[in-house]
Amino acid sequence: MTTITRNTNVTVDGHAAEDRELRHVWNRCVGAGRANEALRADWQAHFAEAVSTLGVRSVRFHGLFHDDMFVYRTRGGSGFGPDGELAGHAYTFSYVDKVFDFVLESGARPFVELGFMPRDLATDTETVFWWGAHASPPKDLRRWVELVTVTIEHWIDRYGIDEVAQWPFEVWNEPNLVPHFWTGTRTQYFELYEATVTAIKAIDARLKVGGPSTSVFVPDARYDGETEDREAQFPTAAAEDVDALDWRPVWIEEFLEWCAERSLPVDFVTTHVYPTDYAFGVGGDARLISRYADATFDDLTLLRRLIAESPYPGADVHITEWSTTPSSRDSIHDTVYAATYITRAYLQCADLAESISYWTFTDVFEEGGAGIGPFHGGFGIVNEQGIHKPTFHAFAALARLGDRVVRSTPEGVITQDAESAKLSAVFFNYPAEMGARSVGSRDSYADTRDLRSAGPARRIRHAIAGLEPGAVFLVSVLDLAHGDVAEEWYRMGSPQNLTPAQTAHLREVADGLRRFSLVASAEGTLDLDLELQPWAVASIVQA
Repeated sequence: MTTITRNTNVTVDGHAAEDRELRHVWNRCVGAGRANEALRADWQAHFAEAVSTLGVRSVRFHGLFHDDMFVYRTRGGSGFGPDGELAGHAYTFSYVDKVFDFVLESGARPFVELGFMPRDLATDTETVFWWGAHASPPKDLRRWVELVTVTIEHWIDRYGIDEVAQWPFEVWNEPNLVPHFWTGTRTQYFELYEATVTAIKAIDARLKVGGPSTSVFVPDARYDGETEDREAQFPTAAAEDVDALDWRPVWIEEFLEWCAERSLPVDFVTTHVYPTDYAFGVGGDARLISRYADATFDDLTLLRRLIAESPYPGADVHITEWSTTPSSRDSIHDTVYAATYITRAYLQCADLAESISYWTFTDVFEEGGAGIGPFHGGFGIVNEQGIHKPTFHAFAALARLGDRVVRSTPEGVITQDAESAKLSAVFFNYPAEMGARSVGSRDSYADTRDLRSAGPARRIRHAIAGLEPGAVFLVSVLDLAHGDVAEEWYRMGSPQNLTPAQTAHLREVADGLRRFSLVASAEGTLDLDLELQPWAVASIVQA
């Protein structure tokens, strides 16, 4: 039992503490590319740091049943010798066991995405990604059910039902994106969910299952039918003001209604929320759409309302993918601008989901093959060399927050840890000059630099009273002059292949935040007075 020692005497600017829960949605789950990448030493090192430093509790990835994990076997696989066909089929979990053992030993848990289809069960093959994922309905739904059943029973035998019952099981990934992540119809996906959730609940009713894992919010009827209708996107592609359109989630209402009609369990709802979209125009060209800065907050507010009004009002909400954009070649991901944007959005949305999984925690990520150069716009909060991007420091600042809100403002939050009673805070300067604009997307790092001139600076002033006299607070500030590692790489001439000396230098720059300390007065008051430069993120932690 946690002993509550919260300091109830704390006031901010003369006002009593708000004293409400702060849900750490940012580190309850993170995303990763595919299961096989988790066998790499660098992936494992990056994940172990994410758990120990950022407090990450679970990880979700694609490709659990892909051929390179060798789970579903119909042939002996003897290489140069005879590759004999097995009398039936076999299940081997040695690779999966290595990944799951590591995740658990790191102090986290898997958020299990059930997919994709093994080649020998797939109706269509190599539908997406450099590594040729088979994202299709199964040839035989009974074999899919057997695959899922045998896999989960293996985990229960290995780890125990009390452990496995704490893992969410998500059925598939983005089945609305035909023909890439699914080559069937909407109804075929719903039938896959029905067969899967029925099989899992038959193993043990405590196991938690959800879906539909769709992507993304859209303002048109492109996904209203059984497969995508590109003509329905034409008005979106031509719209002058996309923010005036009515953006809604994909398949959520239809999925919940379909499940309710069949009395199927839905323990949680998953979807992917990106503040960007692609819409195809009349000529066939795709238009990249960047939505306004508060799009994620508004989308999740709507999603929560729709679920509350659905037959499953108690279903949890897990956003199993979120980032500034869904492109792994978007240079915004490498910047301070992204760090400020995600800090702002996570604090806005903390009450709106059980988890919001950042896509992804590492640039060890091969959907389109390895990245070209150390800062290629990959999703990760660390690059392939493990160098901390500015987004890493944003996650670190958020992780240091307490679990109770003392004071929230549009520029940040002051919190308290209920167990230790220590205070912590995060403040940011998302420049006022940006107005309602988001950071958008850029094809190269040079193209991101137009945001450097946004301003102005912001002054953060608060009087925090009721503290222990002389209490020390450690401050660290990320901004365009401290921790902006991609800018330093750019100034070095953007070397594509780093030398060890260059790597060491960039690592030092990446972690070179502005650091200083503040001390409460003899009366127990901290007079906080910070000037934050544009795009700054400041972390304040009681020592």
